[in-house]
Amino acid sequence: MDSVGRVSSKGQITIPQAVREALGLRQGDAVLFRVDGAQAIVTRIAQLDEIAGTFEVPVEQRNTPWKQIIEETHRARAAANR
Repeated sequence: MDSVGRVSSKGQITIPQAVREALGLRQGDAVLFRVDGAQAIVTRIAQLDEIAGTFEVPVEQRNTPWKQIIEETHRARAAANR
């Protein structure tokens, strides 16, 4: 499917209706833009409640606050990039 959108003076793009319908996009949904050379791929990002229960959580990490998980992830990524 090919659809054309236009970039506004503020850098905003209206996603064509056919694309929104194909991706199941609704108001407030988040999308990911992945750039590969001169092309961009637009992907709908699943909401947490849509993926809840689809990942196995190790017993030792169950009931860990999200804030702690995010902080630990950021520290681990920073250490890996050194």
